[in-house]
Amino acid sequence: MAERNIEFGKYGARGLKGHEAVARQLDDLAGYIATPVTARRGLLARLHYLTRTDHARHAARAAGLTVTDRTVRAWLDGARSPSRKNLERIEQAYRSMRRENIARYLLARLNREGRGTRVEIHPVNQSQVDRPHQRVVEFRTLNVRRWDSIVAAWAADDERALDEAWVDQVVDLGSQWGQYEYVTNVGFAA
Repeated sequence: MAERNIEFGKYGARGLKGHEAVARQLDDLAGYIATPVTARRGLLARLHYLTRTDHARHAARAAGLTVTDRTVRAWLDGARSPSRKNLERIEQAYRSMRRENIARYLLARLNREGRGTRVEIHPVNQSQVDRPHQRVVEFRTLNVRRWDSIVAAWAADDERALDEAWVDQVVDLGSQWGQYEYVTNVGFAA
């Protein structure tokens, strides 16, 4: 696309890609377990989430947790502790499964029966950019009515599809939409 930034940050601007800010906000709305997986309580909470039903166990295996049921029972009983690699797999499987489970609920809340959700877009931080190179970029709001592709890409953890889905929405800002490819923050609630 013609408006894409090629050398973002060349003059000192700071920010992150808009789709990354959207993913971060959706993660906040997903309500993950707050206790880290390295703590016993966090590990048990994640293991119970991943093993409470047959469907959950199959989804956990599909998400990358490929240990035996006997090993999981030993972890739950405290007889053994998972390795660092398995802790990462548990966390990844938990996040993947949580995204999949909550995606339908978030989609319904964000679409609001066609009314959509108001999104606040905070521009990049230009405090470190010299005056001649600063752009006039302001806080913007946008009502996103179709969240289907955004939430589907987020649930699938597909960064490229999420970027494309987000750009499809930001184009509605008009001819200067490229100024909001990188942002400080994107805020919305469901």
